[in-house]
Amino acid sequence: MASLRTLLRPMVLWPLLLVCTMALYLFGLGGHLAPTNGDEMVYIHIARMTTESGHWLPLQSELAGMRNTKPPLLIWQAMVASGWGEHWSLLALRLPSIAYTFATTALLAFFTWRMSGKKRTACLAAVLYLLFFSTFRYGRVYLTSAPETFWLSLPMWWVLWLRVRSSASTVTTVASDAPSWLAYTMFGIAMGLGAAYKSFALVAPAAAAVWCAVLWSAPQLNGRIFVRTTAGVAWSALIGVGIFALWFVLDPDPAAVWQEFVLGENAGKMRTSVGYWQAALHGPYPMWQQLLAYPVNAGLLFFTALGLCWLGVRHGVRSATYRRLTPAQRVLVAWLLVWLIVFTIPTQRSERYVIPAVPALAIGMALLWQRIGRVWSLISLLVMAPALVMLARIADVIGQMDVGSHVLTGGAIGVALVGLAAVFLGLFNARWTRNASLVACASVYACFSLMVEPLSHPATDYPAAVHAQMQGQRIAVPNGFTGRFENYHFVLRGAHIKPYDAEGRNTGELYPDMPSDARLLRLLNEFDAVIWLQDDVTQDAPTCLPQCRLVAQRWHVKSRHKSGDITLDNLWYPQEWLFGREWLLVKADR
Repeated sequence: MASLRTLLRPMVLWPLLLVCTMALYLFGLGGHLAPTNGDEMVYIHIARMTTESGHWLPLQSELAGMRNTKPPLLIWQAMVASGWGEHWSLLALRLPSIAYTFATTALLAFFTWRMSGKKRTACLAAVLYLLFFSTFRYGRVYLTSAPETFWLSLPMWWVLWLRVRSSASTVTTVASDAPSWLAYTMFGIAMGLGAAYKSFALVAPAAAAVWCAVLWSAPQLNGRIFVRTTAGVAWSALIGVGIFALWFVLDPDPAAVWQEFVLGENAGKMRTSVGYWQAALHGPYPMWQQLLAYPVNAGLLFFTALGLCWLGVRHGVRSATYRRLTPAQRVLVAWLLVWLIVFTIPTQRSERYVIPAVPALAIGMALLWQRIGRVWSLISLLVMAPALVMLARIADVIGQMDVGSHVLTGGAIGVALVGLAAVFLGLFNARWTRNASLVACASVYACFSLMVEPLSHPATDYPAAVHAQMQGQRIAVPNGFTGRFENYHFVLRGAHIKPYDAEGRNTGELYPDMPSDARLLRLLNEFDAVIWLQDDVTQDAPTCLPQCRLVAQRWHVKSRHKSGDITLDNLWYPQEWLFGREWLLVKADR
């Protein structure tokens, strides 16, 4: 316990935890079970099809209505990172996201250091940002928010630099505190690159945040500064939208881009079948839910982020609070508020839309770390304790399976014990509560990564002889979510993959309404091979035997569950509801 207390001292904890967390971002990066957005495989599919076409544009896809749903820069990134398909792997596709995330982390750590004067506070801000679940989920995989976060943050970093520089200088002038026209031009280029990764709509909050930050943090405000700032930000926004508009100029089918992306993906988020206010207050995306966007993005640190928001609300009602804010602090507040307000307006709201402002949240939490009430960290610890216990239990079950690794299982359980020790210390020692919550959070991520690693290891894949046998074969594969079948292009390279609806999905793809046994036989008649999922835990073998032959099998993790699959009675036995067999089958006469 004494050694753990030494570990929890800020001077030791923050640098060590930062290094460990960065290593955690790289561990298991090429695995198919890394936390990600469910649509990741959709855009990997588009990237693969476009790469195979040999052309930058138009984007290609076999999925109906899913071709121009993202701007091309994300797709081009995959094409370049994979060497035009020569190194097509999840690791190669995801590494650029890591580079963007680490670059953003370095920038926010630098500015935290400049604002606080303490390197340990800078490390704390970096750790917080990397431990936010939105960063861990969307900052390390292919379908990522890391590129637009980096590019759209650059103008805010420059404004912040002007403010921290002027605060440190003994001589300041209005001219030196205002962005130049060159700066506004560069702002526009950064906004355009960020928009080219996600949407032209992001230019609006990015430009509005810069405008508010420059004006509110200015040493003095007059008509001249107002007009210059407004004109400069308008110029930046014009450049940003202009860069995005190059897609229409370069794409051979601009009408499809307009229809699928502008009208379908963007304008559709402003439509509602009921009145605007009815949807805003009682619809599926209510405004009040969006107000919790920043705590939700914090994930396991939800309550700690909520504590920061409560601190802001409690002091924000006092006019004296705003007078005491430094120019740099005003930039952070403007950054957070503008993004939140802008994305409260559409009828379709999501906490993911404010991710480009999350770096400001990490800086704010680090600067006010000791002022955030201890009770918020206590609640976080109480949430993480059962999560660590359950992850350790699942790791133990995987260790007993035929793909298990004693080293990885022991590592997962060991990390869980470290996290539980931090929880115990944090609960009963007020001095260490806040710091212990971060150790526990990192332990959850590490335990999960170690837990799923055996299922992502090449040893759990199909044997090399099977890969050779399946080359050029037409294989029907299960598809329980849009684009999920694309993962089989990494599993069985060189095979011709055709998806069929599975795990409750019913889009009419390859006879989903047929009885299971009859459907499997029909698929075997129409394809060279079929990958079939175990129907339930009691099923020991495929139902098609002896009319089919089992070529190989492996474990898969169930992504969807029916009502009643998980109960209090079987929660402690994940082997009954979390894992199933995946069988590679061919007809018996083949």
